[in-house]
Amino acid sequence: MAADPDEMAFLMEAVGTVDGIQDWIGEWIDAEPESTLPVLVAGCHAVHWAWEARGGKRAKYTTAAQFKGFHERLRYAEATLQRVLEREPDNVTARAWLVTSSRGLGVGAAEARQRFEAVTRLHPGHLVAHEQRLQYLCAKWSGSHEEMLDFARGAAAAAGPNSLLHELVAVAHIEKWHDSEREEGNKYIVSDEVRAELLAAADQSIFHPDYVPAGPGWAPRVATFAMAFELADEFDAAAHAFALLDGLVTEWPWQMLGDPVEKFTASLDYVTENRR
Repeated sequence: MAADPDEMAFLMEAVGTVDGIQDWIGEWIDAEPESTLPVLVAGCHAVHWAWEARGGKRAKYTTAAQFKGFHERLRYAEATLQRVLEREPDNVTARAWLVTSSRGLGVGAAEARQRFEAVTRLHPGHLVAHEQRLQYLCAKWSGSHEEMLDFARGAAAAAGPNSLLHELVAVAHIEKWHDSEREEGNKYIVSDEVRAELLAAADQSIFHPDYVPAGPGWAPRVATFAMAFELADEFDAAAHAFALLDGLVTEWPWQMLGDPVEKFTASLDYVTENRR
């Protein structure tokens, strides 16, 4: 099992995308009754499985049947993750995935904050927990643009250099752009203030001299900067981020725009063309 909480979280993200785990994970749990790992895998995977049932569209385009499946699977995920915590109260990964499920189940603001703080007491810089807390604070879920941006800026300010937590600033600006009318959003993300903030965030993370793109989980975070810079018409910075990716396409964040491969390719082509 990975010793580093962030590495473990990135591995559980990968587990979440594996189809069919729910069909055989019970056999592993039964075969190793003293181990918490298969229970943790089951719980983390079930959160992703729940979002598959819901689909990726806004609530007004989601059917009652989809919501029913979504909530049933999330309740199963929560019960399974609580089984882990009964044995290992300080299991930071289980607590981090409860931050994600809190958004889907629409738990109240106080409980959602407590779940996040339970993670950061154990591992203050937990990237996935911060990303999921930011999503809870999005206007499209339970917060507002102001809450989301304040959280992203606060987390970045508290993070040291060479930290991927600065990526939260890029996520927040992309989310506000995506949630706006297209003309308004485009005007927003190319503003001098946003461009400067994106560049400063990258300088403290993926453009930091000590940053090395290695290990699980790095690529989606670099891709977030690549997308943000392309949207903001910061083509040199976007090209730098794409060079780090070296052709590696990730589902996030490109899925926000459509087919990830198509959108990655179109963005890279646009950046290349506009740097000339």
